[in-house]
Amino acid sequence: MAALSPETMEFIRAHRKDDVRTLALRAQGFPQVDMAEAVVQIAGRQIAEKKIPSWAELDDIRYPRHLSMEQCSSELTARYKASLVSGDTFADLTAGFGVDCSFITRKFRQADYVERQEELCRLAAHNFALLGQPHIRIHPTDGVAYLKEMAPVDCLLLDPARRDSHGGKTVRIADCEPDVGALEPMLIEKGKTVMIKLSPMLDLSSAFRELHFIHSVHIVAVHNECKELIILLKKPERTAQSSLDNVVITCQQLVDNVASPPFSFTLEEEKTALCPYAEQVGTYLYEPGAALLKAGPYKLLAQRYGLRKLHANSQLYTSDKPVDFPGRRFRVLGVSGFGKKELKSLLDGMTKANLTVRNFPATVADLRKKLKLKEGGDRYLFATTLLGEEKVLVKAEKC
Repeated sequence: MAALSPETMEFIRAHRKDDVRTLALRAQGFPQVDMAEAVVQIAGRQIAEKKIPSWAELDDIRYPRHLSMEQCSSELTARYKASLVSGDTFADLTAGFGVDCSFITRKFRQADYVERQEELCRLAAHNFALLGQPHIRIHPTDGVAYLKEMAPVDCLLLDPARRDSHGGKTVRIADCEPDVGALEPMLIEKGKTVMIKLSPMLDLSSAFRELHFIHSVHIVAVHNECKELIILLKKPERTAQSSLDNVVITCQQLVDNVASPPFSFTLEEEKTALCPYAEQVGTYLYEPGAALLKAGPYKLLAQRYGLRKLHANSQLYTSDKPVDFPGRRFRVLGVSGFGKKELKSLLDGMTKANLTVRNFPATVADLRKKLKLKEGGDRYLFATTLLGEEKVLVKAEKC
C-alpha cells in the first residue's frame, strides 16, 4: 500500500471536519495533494469518529471506501462479540475492514484475517501493525477456499455478505454469500465455536430451521436500533425439538459504551410464561427495547417485571407503580377513544407529538395526518388496541 505524502497527510489533518463533497471540487487548488485519497480518508475518519472512536484517535489509521465503512461493525458491537469468546486460535473468514477481527483477537494468542479484496488486506496489514497486533496473519484469499484447507481453530467468525448481485440487501440465510447453511457441517468441524453475524432483519425462526448446531443467540441493539443478530454454533447437533426450545437467546442494549443488563430467555420459558393482561391503561406505560421486540419474549416481560400486557398483539405493558424496564418507560397523561370530542380533549391544543403505532389498523403517517400533528416535542402518543379490542390513543411523557 502506497504511503501518503506529507502534504496529503497534513491536508487530511487540517480538513478532517470538512464536507468531503466540497473538498473534492477543490482539487485543482492543491496540486501536491492526492485529493481522491484524501477525500476517502477524511470521509472514513468522520464515520470512524462515531463508529470506531478508538481508531479515529490515531492519525495514521487508513480507511477504505464508503461501502466497506458502511458494512463494518461498530466498536461497540465488536467489543460485545469479543466478550462472547476466547481461546488460543481464531480465524475471521470474511474479515472486511477488520474491526471485528481486531477487537476479538485480543482474546486469542494467534489469529488469521481472511479477505478476498486485496485492498482491504493491505489496509488491515497497515492498521494491525499500528494497533500493535502482529499476531494477526493476513490471508488475501476467498474465505470458503481457506476454510477447506485450514487447520481447526478455537473460534471461527463468518459475516456473510448480505447484498445480491444488483447491490440490494438480502436477509435470508440461503441468499447470503457464502451460504452458512450449506457450509455449517464444515464450519463446526473447523471451529470449536463458530460465530455467525447475520442480518438483524432475519426472522429467528428461519435461522432455527436452517441451522442445526445453534448453541446460543445474541441480539444486539445500539441506541435502541437493532444492529446485529449473532448466532453461536457448537457441537453437538440439535437432535430434538426440546433442545431447540432450550437455546438461550440474549437481548443486549448498548448505549454510549454502557451495556444495560442483558435479558436472556429460552423459547420454552416464553411458551410457559404466565402473562397477566390489563383491563385498562395504568399510571405507567412500557415499550420494550428494539432487541426485545426482535426476540419476542412478550409474555416473559410481563411475568418478570410484574407488568400487565395491554393486548396479546400490542407489545405494550402497564403498571400503577414504576419499575425498571429494558425499554422506554412513560407516565400516562390520558387515554381516549377516537371520537372527535374525546380526541379534542386529549390533544388539547397539541401541535406536535412523537407518535407510535402498536397493533393498530393505521400507519403513523395516516394517523399523523388525521390528528394534524407534526413530529417532535416532549409528548408521546401511542395508538394501540386494548384487551377488549378497543382502539385507544394514549398520551404520555417519558420518565
